[in-house]
Amino acid sequence: MSSRRRSKSDTPISPKPDPEASSSPKKKLKTELNADLTPISNSSPKSSAAKTRKVKAELRVEEDDAPARFLEPHFPDREARERWPLRYAGKKKKVVAEKNSRDDSEEVIQALHHYSQAKVDNITYNLFDDAHVKAEDGEDDYICKIIEMFEAVDGELYFTAQWYYRAKDTVVKDHAHLINDKRVFFSEVRDDNPLDCLVKKLNIARIPLTMDKKKKRLPSCDFYCDMLYLLPYSSFVKLPTSEKKVGSETSSTISSEVDTDGACEVNSEIGDVTQAQQCRKPEVTLLDLYSGCGAMSTGLCLGGNLSGVNLVTKWAVDLNQYACESLRFNHPETQVRNEMAEDFLLLLKEWEMLCKYFSLIKSKEPQQKYIDLFANEDEGEDEGEDEEEEEDEKTEDDGEVFEVEKILAICYGDPNETKKRGLFLKVRWKGYGSDEDTWEPIDGLSNCKEKLKDFVTSGYKSKSLPLPGDVDVICGGPPCQGISGFNRFRNKENPLEDEKNKQLVVYMDLVEYLRPKYVLMENVVDIVKFANGFLGRYALGRLISMNYQVRMGMMAAGAYGLPQFRMRMFMWGAQPTEKLPQYPLPTHDVVVRGVIPTEFEMNVVAYEEGHKDVHLEKKLLLEDAISDLPAVENDERRDEMPYDEPPKTEFQHLIRSPREERFDSSTMSKPAMHPLYDHRPLELNTDDYQRVCQIPKRKGANFRDLPGVRVRPDKRVEWDPDVKRVYLESGKPLVPDYAMSFVNGSSSKPFARLWWDETVPTVVTRAEPHNQAITHPEQDRVMTIRENARLQGFPDYYKLFGPVKERYIQVGNAVAVPVARALGYSLGMAFQGLAGDAPVCSLPKKFPNILKRHSSASSEEVA
Repeated sequence: MSSRRRSKSDTPISPKPDPEASSSPKKKLKTELNADLTPISNSSPKSSAAKTRKVKAELRVEEDDAPARFLEPHFPDREARERWPLRYAGKKKKVVAEKNSRDDSEEVIQALHHYSQAKVDNITYNLFDDAHVKAEDGEDDYICKIIEMFEAVDGELYFTAQWYYRAKDTVVKDHAHLINDKRVFFSEVRDDNPLDCLVKKLNIARIPLTMDKKKKRLPSCDFYCDMLYLLPYSSFVKLPTSEKKVGSETSSTISSEVDTDGACEVNSEIGDVTQAQQCRKPEVTLLDLYSGCGAMSTGLCLGGNLSGVNLVTKWAVDLNQYACESLRFNHPETQVRNEMAEDFLLLLKEWEMLCKYFSLIKSKEPQQKYIDLFANEDEGEDEGEDEEEEEDEKTEDDGEVFEVEKILAICYGDPNETKKRGLFLKVRWKGYGSDEDTWEPIDGLSNCKEKLKDFVTSGYKSKSLPLPGDVDVICGGPPCQGISGFNRFRNKENPLEDEKNKQLVVYMDLVEYLRPKYVLMENVVDIVKFANGFLGRYALGRLISMNYQVRMGMMAAGAYGLPQFRMRMFMWGAQPTEKLPQYPLPTHDVVVRGVIPTEFEMNVVAYEEGHKDVHLEKKLLLEDAISDLPAVENDERRDEMPYDEPPKTEFQHLIRSPREERFDSSTMSKPAMHPLYDHRPLELNTDDYQRVCQIPKRKGANFRDLPGVRVRPDKRVEWDPDVKRVYLESGKPLVPDYAMSFVNGSSSKPFARLWWDETVPTVVTRAEPHNQAITHPEQDRVMTIRENARLQGFPDYYKLFGPVKERYIQVGNAVAVPVARALGYSLGMAFQGLAGDAPVCSLPKKFPNILKRHSSASSEEVA
């Protein structure tokens, strides 16, 4: 089952810098009672407690000068028992301490009385005051809200603290400098502490979470709080608009709807989905950054459509020209830009200035840059026509005059490869065709103000480039090659100094500039593993500093209907005005495996171990995905071919459905009209082909099955001294040395065959069989582009462009489409305000075939 185990160390009991391993102040700072109040050892616990209460009563007058005491009167016994029933159970009892503590439990300290006021070191504290709590030497004092004050039956005086976290004490840790040092985050973590641990009263202002930092006028206070910090999925969410009565065992201090344990069932009935579709909202715009061939945005749009949101990829940006070609073909509605993300950001800023200069956007500040650029032309407009005619006469004898007919495009960068970067315009010259179009720096077109105005006005109206406020959703996976295990020179001290990781900064800069309603960032799990999760924590810190609500989760592709494991990190961000999307729980029975740092085990999206009433679909196997595809040879060259047999599995029916069926339930069950695209393998060289031909066609077969290789008892390989080494026609050995030495001879991956009843670990970008299992089970070749695309969930209508190796790269770099589709459904529910407060939710039954089942049911009813 797709589940995970929670350990007791998962939840802290005080806001220490390392939340998952921290201890309570009470454990280190607990004070002893006066020896005179210690129960007599020969007495029973009950009689000892009675004697203690008697001594305490007799010494009440003397205690007025004690450093820590409660102020009378105490709560009436009946009210106290109603509000804190577990404190008056009559004996110590093991209970679940708090819902956020998950499976942790602790003894509930039994109470004699509850109070609303206390005096510690001559400072009077009221119930629900905020306060500093004594910390270890050299550390900042802890910060809490006092939610309970009580005297225990043994005479000890306690308060219950509900903790605030400073940024440095949260998952953000070393990136706390990104966040205002007066900002703290309220939590659901609470515990009991000796009364004399209180140090100082604090004034913590509760303020609304807003996107505009300038409008956030901070009141006079010690700290301010505008978000909750919830440990599951490293969540930061806005404070609830209303709070329940705090301090009671039967209520939460945060919200009656916050449940960090369970899964919130969201619209699991067919009727809910179709009703949402009938109330379709206007177009919701998506910008796909580092888009590749568009798998992530494709899945998001498919999932959003299923939830009733018309999510459309309006813009996409990627540096790979072949990936951009693929995206343009499959998404003609998308403005695809083949450029670096940092150039795209600079272009957007210039575009905004141009829109302001031409009065398309209101601006309080003059756009001096463009005022100066067009100054000469503006002055010339005031001169008479006679001067213009004279100028024309002068230029006739100077040679050919080039006149701008139309401005076609705009970019920021160095399109002419002159090593001079800046803003360029693509120009169509009057009297010349498209072959003569050129990129010109804007400085050289100062006499083309009207042409530029027409171009900018047209682009503004069509939203060819997004301006701040135009984008509803930004998604993307900024490449971070600097954390790759293949990079021997990784910077472990400060990964952001590595040029290979700077795209994460660019991604966040684009988010900060465009301010979308929602953000979804994807990356490899190494982002939370490498250098103690430095880059993952940075991404969280940047979003929080922009006042986005955030949460982070890890999802396995196989758990959403693919025969591939593939674990990836997904980080949600949402503006304060929006619901923070949930993570969709698995739909298929795949065991979540892989090395996840202990601190982030709570971020794996899976059902709790032992969760009842969970009925997951059977995990998919390789045969379920590709068994219907035609047999092809190693030297197959066709990019298109017909199917030679019908689909055999539900997965194959879905993956082969036509494009129209994905968005229009009225076209259900129509046969695919498109050919089969990209079903060709990387052609192996003669040597590798001959090697593959000798690998047995059975499960587990690999180079170890070739003659001359012997497997030792420790599972490592060695040369068999009794077998003469075999050589190929080329003179090279049948078993290459690199196969024997790979991973010190312990690996069985070189030239390994996949098998029909297996789940593939991860589709990669390279198709060479030298160090990975990528050989077809029964055909002497590597997996084709289309077979890999099937394992990634690409619909068969999705056609790829570029050389064969480039198409493998596009597929291997992609986000698994079913995972993106599930996230798109959650996004759509959040966009409509229908998402729950829990961090996870359950998808509708038989997702994503919900529309097909509904359509079939409707047909039966009509019949």
